[in-house]
Amino acid sequence: MITLALSKGRIFEETMPLLAAAGIEVTEDPEKSRKLILETTHPDVRVVLVRASDVPTYVEYGGADLGVTGLDVLLEHGSQGMYQPLDLKIAACRLSVAVRADYDYASAVRQGSRLKVATKYVGLSREFFASKGVHVDLIKLYGSMELAPLTGLADAIVDLVSTGNTLKANHLVEVERIMDISARLVVNQAALKLKREPIRRIIDAFQSALPSA
Repeated sequence: MITLALSKGRIFEETMPLLAAAGIEVTEDPEKSRKLILETTHPDVRVVLVRASDVPTYVEYGGADLGVTGLDVLLEHGSQGMYQPLDLKIAACRLSVAVRADYDYASAVRQGSRLKVATKYVGLSREFFASKGVHVDLIKLYGSMELAPLTGLADAIVDLVSTGNTLKANHLVEVERIMDISARLVVNQAALKLKREPIRRIIDAFQSALPSA
């Protein structure tokens, strides 16, 4: 049995055409089913639905043989015990710094102010600001990041940005792009040795379905 870990939402939806290219289709709609393990049209392949931030953990420790996860999650988690064969070029967005529209970020950074930054990407944020020589106090949040500058909890946020519409709706502006993000295929290294042929077939099918292939 090959187990693929996916998170609901955009990554799940954009992975489906790649799975179809491998001749595999999920037999139930995760939005309508309460099941966390979904069967597929291939008797030896199943999909497990986990929280996006847990995908690398499931793959690293063997709860899943493969997974699809954002580069942001992968870098924040670390990639021990995992092979990363493909950038799937799906779920594209960027990791950015955003502030209130009336906040002078450039001036604060230039003057060496100590910034309060809210984010769930504590590791990536610490690394980014340290590389710029900016002193920050990091506040870990898990959701509704846009509220932090509006309530005075933080001066800035570090979060994923896709269209920028959510920022705009909350009177925030993007001031620095940290990195571009897309979803990656990750594989448990032990599983790749033990189940080499079936996993290799899935990797090859994914690769052949990518636009650049």
